Amino acid sequence: MSSLSKSVLVCGGAGYIGSHVAKALAIEGYIPVTYDNLCTGHQWAVRWGPLVEGDIADEERLGETLRTFQPAAVILLAGFAYVGESMRHPERYFDNNVRKSLVLLDVVRRHGIPGLIFSSTCATYGMPERLPVTEQTPQRPINPYGETKLFIERALHWYREAHGMRSVALRYFNAAGADPDAEIG
Repeated sequence: MSSLSKSVLVCGGAGYIGSHVAKALAIEGYIPVTYDNLCTGHQWAVRWGPLVEGDIADEERLGETLRTFQPAAVILLAGFAYVGESMRHPERYFDNNVRKSLVLLDVVRRHGIPGLIFSSTCATYGMPERLPVTEQTPQRPINPYGETKLFIERALHWYREAHGMRSVALRYFNAAGADPDAEIG
């Protein structure tokens, strides 16, 4: 991150992956600013920088946070992530993972944040025809969770084309483990 700002906005930073990301950022000398509505995250997991309670669809609160901390980048981890639940309640996943993420992208773009890291998923690949999965493997999700993540990956492509917004999508397989220092689960 080449910006002069040493802060990074971590949306969903009170969750499992987010709290580990915040710790890693702090170790590298950044100030992780956790932005989380705490619907699945935990206030106790925010230990390496400030917590701003807010929803990624709250344009006013998000804009205020971006003006206050002027982050070098935004990391979008604020998504629902249960395949089974997405099959039972696809509307919740499209609302949270798509609609709200698009609000965040627009606010980030309007504030001129230079980069965004998106927490995607291997579920965008669906049932691949061959292994190992590579960047060239066709993305054909078979559940609403994977579909919502692929939608945002595609949106980021078009935001780059239209607005020059730089981004990267990280497609996790199974995030598991604990912090070696036993500070977070």
